[in-house]
Amino acid sequence: MLFCGDTLFASGCGRLFEGASTQMTESVAKFAALPKNTLVFCPHEYTLSNIHFALAVEPNNLNLISWAERAKALRDQSLPTLPTTIGQELQVNPFMRCDQSEVIAIAKEVSNQADLLTPAHVPAVIRAWKDRF
Repeated sequence: MLFCGDTLFASGCGRLFEGASTQMTESVAKFAALPKNTLVFCPHEYTLSNIHFALAVEPNNLNLISWAERAKALRDQSLPTLPTTIGQELQVNPFMRCDQSEVIAIAKEVSNQADLLTPAHVPAVIRAWKDRF
């Protein structure tokens, strides 16, 4: 089990207040290395909002599209979408998918940069975009 505080949410991540994007990247990498069946207990039910943004990042992610339908059905019945799992998040969470070409491409587009300097720039750009979304 992972009790992740405000670092990771179902289909999203926490804001970058005091920490740098490199710290978030390191934390998410540690989470990603956990067994895929690790239960992730997030402190807030932000799933539908996070999915809405995740679909803007990866509109062609079939796992995410399917998850959006399941999550909406759960919430329509007043059921929680939590806990999630590391395996689920690796499939649908853009902050755990910053190495994927579609996520990198949208980060470049949103930032108007042809090249992002470090791997930590991708989640930083995506998180800044979510803050304005």
